[in-house]
Amino acid sequence: MRGRGLAAATVLVVLCGGSAAVADTTAARSARNIIYIQGDGLGLGQRDLLRLALKGKNGRLAMDGLAVTGLVRTSSADPDEIVTDSAAAATALATGHKTRNGAVGVDSHGRPLETILERAKRAGKSTGLVTTAQVTGASPAAFAAHVPSRDSQSDIAKQYIENSRPDVLLGGGEDWWYPKGNPGLWPDKPGEESRSPYGNLVERAQRTGYTYVRDGDELRNTRANRILGLFANEDMVDYGPDGVGKYAPRVPLQQMARKALDTLSQNPRGFFLFLEEEGTDGMSHENNAHGVIDAGRALDATVAEVMRFVRAHPDTLVIIGGDHETGGLAIENYDASDTDPDQDGPFDVPGSKLRFTVDWTTHDHTGSDTPVTAEGPGSTRLGGTIENTDVHRVMRAASGL
Repeated sequence: MRGRGLAAATVLVVLCGGSAAVADTTAARSARNIIYIQGDGLGLGQRDLLRLALKGKNGRLAMDGLAVTGLVRTSSADPDEIVTDSAAAATALATGHKTRNGAVGVDSHGRPLETILERAKRAGKSTGLVTTAQVTGASPAAFAAHVPSRDSQSDIAKQYIENSRPDVLLGGGEDWWYPKGNPGLWPDKPGEESRSPYGNLVERAQRTGYTYVRDGDELRNTRANRILGLFANEDMVDYGPDGVGKYAPRVPLQQMARKALDTLSQNPRGFFLFLEEEGTDGMSHENNAHGVIDAGRALDATVAEVMRFVRAHPDTLVIIGGDHETGGLAIENYDASDTDPDQDGPFDVPGSKLRFTVDWTTHDHTGSDTPVTAEGPGSTRLGGTIENTDVHRVMRAASGL
């Protein structure tokens, strides 16, 4: 759909790290908007942890309320590893092609692949990348950049402002935008420093039409239609095990999502928006279930925010999913005599006297399928067991991109 010719529009939303569901309102309608929401590292175990800890045994998360549910196979095309990393997983979702681990927006031979965001931009839609990770991190980058290595984050930033030009860029990663010796706004922690080899990319972005915002107040108050916001040196989450790691982004994901929706929805041709909660992955790497719960609470609040928008804009396709699972998380009954050091908890189940523990099997990614939930035009194609590349094909088919 290119304008307002249909009586009702359809929105597509995708979230990584959960069940996927997309509901067709009518077969004739197409998705004017696409929202892809990712809980990085969010597998079935993380979804169950969040539901039990936040809503109780019979409760339901906002991300559970969508009409379609499926399972996504997450393997990459890496010749040496069976388990994907975030770069290869996001590239599959963004382009419909599997690639080797570490590659961003390119195939296994390093050739650029057109992304769903770039297709949306070419069709006259607005676009946005919002994350609590570094905005130049592997997952958002796969939708708007093309580099052989996810580590080339200043190259990714340069491609954003010179080539793909998303209208909204919000997240962390300030160090990749400023040259060495210019610390920017956020004080560097040990091991952190500004490192752009291309000079001051924030100033370059401003010269090309971006309004730069540095905190939640400036983000709330801006009325610009092209926004760059960098709210941390690296990721917006402080990682570490229980008692050390802390989920406390200076600008909440829900606030960033709200501003992105307000800004992008002004385009009558629609938009593509990528939203990501990184803390579910980082805290799972640390085997910190308390941190996963905090990050998941923020993710689910953001989902609720998105679904309020979708209810008022039925021409939106929403997809909620996970790029991969992290930690091998399993839910177990609480046993006070069990002293397994890999266990985390116990955790109370709201509305009951029950308690449970979390068992971890690794600090790395696993090859498990991830749940996907979705709603909106074309979403029924996400039911069943599918490949991560199929998510891309559903988004294209639903929107005509």
